Amino acid sequence: MKLVRYLEHYCHLSSWTAHNSTMTNITLDGMTFSASGKTYRIPFNPPLESYREARERVVAMDKECLTGLGRSDITINEFIWPTGLYLVEFTIIAATFLGFSQRWWFEPGRSVEQVLGQGFARFAWTIQPWLILGMVVIHGAELVYFVPTRLSKHSVSLRSAVWWQWAVAEFMCGILCMSRFDALVRRKREAKEKQQH
Repeated sequence: MKLVRYLEHYCHLSSWTAHNSTMTNITLDGMTFSASGKTYRIPFNPPLESYREARERVVAMDKECLTGLGRSDITINEFIWPTGLYLVEFTIIAATFLGFSQRWWFEPGRSVEQVLGQGFARFAWTIQPWLILGMVVIHGAELVYFVPTRLSKHSVSLRSAVWWQWAVAEFMCGILCMSRFDALVRRKREAKEKQQH
């Protein structure tokens, strides 16, 4: 992810364009990268006096990238599947989405009326479009908030499976998915702080 951040910050590439970047060369004057079929050069300012300085310089440059891009120093590159109460919530919301996805299921004579009764079927038929619309709008708004404040902030690439797993989970579960993501960030932060001591 550091390579992507270098290209985003210093070369103003999108994370999409920089996703599969590779470093092709490093000299005392700078680094050369390949991304999306093009070559990019990022100079060292000032140039290195020896290659022994390279590690310290690229770490400092990454910190500059994080600050410039408004990113966290904690990168998330994994998806945590829901368990416990999170799994219960996911199951309920998924069942609601599925159960109310088709209005005709609640029409007279259909299986919902036969199993759950005419009163419930009529009520469900009445609220179905409003319930689905409300869920899509609310969960969509939560996703719009989640992407920049969680995924982008923690350098999760739009081109990765992890981005899509978190995005789908957020759309399905909303605020509890944010809690799960934040708990993962806290665990990574604690692990990083232990390594530094």
